Amino acid sequence: MHRWLGVALVVLVLAHVGGLWVTSAPDVIDALLFASPTPFSVWGVIAMWAVFAAALLAMLRGRLRLSPATWRMGHTGLAVVIVVGTIVHALLIEGAMGVVSKALFCLALAVVMTKVVIELVIWARTRHRR
Repeated sequence: MHRWLGVALVVLVLAHVGGLWVTSAPDVIDALLFASPTPFSVWGVIAMWAVFAAALLAMLRGRLRLSPATWRMGHTGLAVVIVVGTIVHALLIEGAMGVVSKALFCLALAVVMTKVVIELVIWARTRHRR
């Protein structure tokens, strides 16, 4: 399930950027070059590259020969960058959603991310002690 959701996330990010490209290619180029005047673009691009890096890390897991702990730390770190970047990106965009609903959605995402990271740390510590 995690793999399929990761693939879906990559596809949705590509569709999002592709849709932006169709509506305004110069804005996409500015965002990718970190030259956009809109502050939300930087956070979206950072989150996008973190999505691609996490997917690449997952695809190359066997070839990189990283220890499971090192791999998990890298993948989880990238996931945190994705979530934080996405939250800031969404909060800085005006007009796409209502302010309250957007803030609540971002808060829920932050809570879930924090819970997952804490559980991963606890699981890793428990496994290491055995």
